[in-house]
Amino acid sequence: MISGSLVALATPMDSRGGLDWQALERLVDFHLEQGTDGIVAVGTTGESATLDMAEHKEAIRRVVDQVAGRIPVIAGTGANSTREAVELTEAARSVGADACLLVTPYYNKPTQEGLYQHFRFIADAVAVPQILYNVPGRTACDMLPETVERLADISNIIGIKEATGDLQRARELIDRVADRMAVYSGDDPTAVELILMGGKGNVSVTANVAPKAMHELCKAALEGNADLARQMNESLMPLHKAMFIESNPIPVKWALHEMGMMADSLRLPLTSLSPRCHETVRAALRECGIL
Repeated sequence: MISGSLVALATPMDSRGGLDWQALERLVDFHLEQGTDGIVAVGTTGESATLDMAEHKEAIRRVVDQVAGRIPVIAGTGANSTREAVELTEAARSVGADACLLVTPYYNKPTQEGLYQHFRFIADAVAVPQILYNVPGRTACDMLPETVERLADISNIIGIKEATGDLQRARELIDRVADRMAVYSGDDPTAVELILMGGKGNVSVTANVAPKAMHELCKAALEGNADLARQMNESLMPLHKAMFIESNPIPVKWALHEMGMMADSLRLPLTSLSPRCHETVRAALRECGIL
């Protein structure tokens, strides 16, 4: 089972908005060296919404090839078009991704039955382990626990990233489906508590800049060392908060630029971190021992 700190990897871009493959290599090496337990390539933090199909597939392929089986690679392959999601998921399977992460369809607002049929269709179409991804704050689409429970009976749907930050929801999911699928946090501040309830890990934005610390935090929580895990989480709280001072991945890409890992470049409609936020993020990086 995939578990631990799973970094929601930022996608490096050059000053013109093109993908920076050399910076991507450096970033993957950084995570391999620092103990990250798994890499989520081209998810929300990876700006999947503004990569074209060819770029999306190529980024996944390069990460899979570079990691070379040393840790799991989970490919972000969700879309609000079921056919597009199938195409991306098949492409990820064909290059050797260990699993795929599929966000709930955004903007078109399907019913719960539509969500069930969407994810069932993709699971039937592509023989690869699949992880559901529920983040209603970004998608305007909330997949309810009873729908997740129905999907848990499909053999290659192996988990869900629950990114509401609602621990009551997390408890209900774990009670309903933990015997059949893994439940992962998608919310850094509350991830420790979700893991201590029985979750299997955290798909983390903070891990982009503090991979070793997030690995150790998740390890402590998975081992049931609640006091240590909570203490570590409290020390990282300034960073958790700073990474969402503006829309993700704006702050994390600026932080990685400050660390010398990549250019501070995003694709429109996202823009660089507002100058008024610079010192807040910089102070969090200092407080957590990164700068």
